[in-house]
Amino acid sequence: MKSIYKITILTLLGVLVLSGCQDDFLDRPSQSEINTENFYQTKKEIRLATAGLYGGKVWGQWHNQAYLPLGDLLSGNLFLQYQGADLVQLNTFTLSGSNARLTTGWTALYIIVAHCNSTINGINKNTPETVSAADKNAGIAEARFIRAMAYYHLAMLWGEVPIIEDNTKLIQSPLVNKNRTADVYRFIAEDLTFAAENLPATDEKGRVTSWSAKGMLSKVYLTMAGLGQLGGTRDQDYLDKAKLYAKDVIENSGLVLLPSYYDLFKTQYNDNPESLFALQWSSISSGWNEGNQLLTYSPSNEINPQKSSAWGSPAPSYDLYLAYTKQDSIRRKASIMLTGDHYAELNAAGGGYTATAPGMKKHIIGNEADNNAPAMTPLSSIEHNSLLRLADVYLIYAEAILGNNASTSDADALLYFNKVRARAGVDPVTVLNTDVILNERRVEFACEGQYWYDLVRLSYYNPVKAVNILSNQQRVPFDYNADTEVATPTDPIGPISPATFTTFTLQLPTSEVIANPKLNEPSVPYYE
Repeated sequence: MKSIYKITILTLLGVLVLSGCQDDFLDRPSQSEINTENFYQTKKEIRLATAGLYGGKVWGQWHNQAYLPLGDLLSGNLFLQYQGADLVQLNTFTLSGSNARLTTGWTALYIIVAHCNSTINGINKNTPETVSAADKNAGIAEARFIRAMAYYHLAMLWGEVPIIEDNTKLIQSPLVNKNRTADVYRFIAEDLTFAAENLPATDEKGRVTSWSAKGMLSKVYLTMAGLGQLGGTRDQDYLDKAKLYAKDVIENSGLVLLPSYYDLFKTQYNDNPESLFALQWSSISSGWNEGNQLLTYSPSNEINPQKSSAWGSPAPSYDLYLAYTKQDSIRRKASIMLTGDHYAELNAAGGGYTATAPGMKKHIIGNEADNNAPAMTPLSSIEHNSLLRLADVYLIYAEAILGNNASTSDADALLYFNKVRARAGVDPVTVLNTDVILNERRVEFACEGQYWYDLVRLSYYNPVKAVNILSNQQRVPFDYNADTEVATPTDPIGPISPATFTTFTLQLPTSEVIANPKLNEPSVPYYE
């Protein structure tokens, strides 16, 4: 496999220079600078190595080029029609194996896997007995949690993918088979279980804990409950596991929702207690795809650091706009801009910013002065964006309780579901069903790269409903009149191909299949 082989070489070659390393979480060595032969000798070195797995080069390519395109553009939440045909293909279901965003997503996730594997194997092989087993296992657990996150995205996007635990083996045998989707999810669950058992319950801000692993386990088991259940009835054992882990986090972690939904996306609240796993970004980055580059999606240079690099704001779809009720104004304004919306915190010294067209608001955090970060540039936003939040666990818990019922008024399910709504300033509901939960997830996590995965999860056990959702979406941009408060849908950005069940499994990248013809062969078991 050509790209995985290249990733292996780049990951294994490097030398660590310890001078200048600080204790701060973000003052971490690059993973490409760690030589596994002479590192991992102390707890501090293990912590330095695992800190490097939370951002920088490890996550940069995925975060900047695939995170929102594959999560929000593909799902019909957003458009980026002015940044190339590859992005238009995501909106119109005209993807091919040569689509650059698809190929980048695959490569980027295996970059994350490779760095995690290198860290795990380095700790196992080189950590001396003078380091306690607990400290050694905690470091491995961090890497296994992050590896599980990468494989979760791979499984949700492509289904059958190769499971790689030791990238050094690819040097001699670079051609590998795909593994069965069920085995990939089992592998993910095993990584997360190890993490839940070996991570501490508390740690410094930004690092994952046992509660992070349990929260993610609840999400993975909810997903596994539907896998292959095309008749609409999910596996009750997995639903029970999802409920069990979610309930444990909810009742025993001591974590609570941040009171203000709007504040979740301000840098002053980076790594707040609601964040169970967030990518860690520094204002100091030395190259392309090494920092958080989502400020390039800003609608205006005037609100960006250095007044530059606002290359085009993603436009929300008319379908996403319709998902918000009028009462749901807090989440709507924090997620998407409408013409006339004023944001006092963007370019605050210049009087704020008033939107001139619909656009994405999340991740648009303002300039260096707004964030008290003089070194920040449009390519190094300091937003630590969460990939797993406590609100997600609340909604997973409610859905696991709903399970295979058509609806539920279960008191616990409603309690935590309505906590999410109350924080957003919207009225509670009295009955839950699949449609209510799916829409709640959509508006709660809009522009956080989640909605496509919610639709894939639904397609596992109710493909007809999932296809109908895609087929009935109003996947078009819209204009908004601030005076009349009327949104008017505009023309599609291109002919939309009909959605089918196969739409939910992306094609394998053509370059990968050419490099590794085994990917065309039937998947093989990973577990005997």
